[in-house]
Amino acid sequence: MRKKNRTAPRKGPQKKSRLVSYLTHHLQMLIASLGYLTRQPVSTLMTSAVIAIALALPAGLYIALDNASRISADWDGSTLISLFLKPEVSIQQAEKLASRLRKSAEIEAVSIIDRDQGLKQFQKISGFGDAIEFLDDNPLPHVITVQPVVDQQRPDKVVHLVKKLQSENLVELAQLDMQWVKRLYTLLDLAQRGVWIVGSLLALAVLLIIGNTIRLDIQNRREAIEVSKLIGASDGFIRRPFLYTGLWYGISGGLLAWLLIAVSLGILENPVQELAVLYHSSYELTGLSSSDLASLILISCALGLGGSWLAVGRHLSDIEPS
Repeated sequence: MRKKNRTAPRKGPQKKSRLVSYLTHHLQMLIASLGYLTRQPVSTLMTSAVIAIALALPAGLYIALDNASRISADWDGSTLISLFLKPEVSIQQAEKLASRLRKSAEIEAVSIIDRDQGLKQFQKISGFGDAIEFLDDNPLPHVITVQPVVDQQRPDKVVHLVKKLQSENLVELAQLDMQWVKRLYTLLDLAQRGVWIVGSLLALAVLLIIGNTIRLDIQNRREAIEVSKLIGASDGFIRRPFLYTGLWYGISGGLLAWLLIAVSLGILENPVQELAVLYHSSYELTGLSSSDLASLILISCALGLGGSWLAVGRHLSDIEPS
C-alpha cells in the first residue's frame, strides 16, 4: 500500500492573512468613525470647539511665557556691574584689570569710563556744570562697566560675581541692582507653574468631555451593540469604532486649537510691532513651532483616546443582550 504524503499545514500564510484582515478592519473602523462624525457636523463641531478652547488656553499661556522669556533675555543684556576703582588707581592699572576681566567666562563684555569722561557725563546730567568747573581736582574715580553672562535659571550667579569683583584690590565699590532680575524670574517661574496647573485641569476637562460624548454615542447605539454581542462580537471588536471616534475628536480639537492660537497671534501682531517700534526694538511675536504643534496634536490625540477608553470600558460592560 502506498503511504499517503501528509504535508504540515502552513501557518505562515494563515498568520499573514489574519494580520491583513486585522489591519484592514482597523482601517475600516477608522474611516467609518470619521464618516459617522461627518454625518452629524453640528454636534461634532461643537464638541471639537470645546476641546479646542480647553487646549488653546494652556497652549496660549505657554506661548505668552515663551515670548516673555525672550523679552527678559534681551533685558539681560542691559544688566551692568559698575566697578568704582580706588582714587589712586591709574588708567593703566584700570586697563590691565579690564583686560584680565575680559578673559573670564562669567563676563560677556567690559568697558572703561575714565575719570575725565565720567566728569563730562556728570556735568551734562547733573545740572551743576558751572560749579564743577571751579573744582581744583577731578574727584571721580575710573569706572569699569562689566556686562555679566546672566543665566535665567540661576540669576544668583551674578550676585556671586559681584562679590568676587568687590574683592579685587583695585575696586572700591562693585554695584549692581539685581533685585528686579530676581523678581522677574520669580514671576516667570510662578507663571510657568500656573500654566502647568491650568493645563492639567483643562486636560482633565477634555477627558471628561470626550468621555461623556462617547458615553452618549454608546447609549445611542445600544441596540446595535446588543445585536453585535448576540452574533458573537467581542468587546474589542465593538470598542474599536468608539476609540477611533475619540481619536478623531482629539485630532480635530488639536487642529482647531492651533487655528485659534494662530488667529489670536495674527490679531496681536500689529499692535505688538507698533509697541516695539516705540521702544526702538525689532521684537516680534513667535507662535507654535513645528515640534510644539506636533506635541499639541499628540496630546490631544492621547486625551481623545484616553477619554473614549475610559467611557467604553465603563459603559460597554453594562450592555448585555436580554
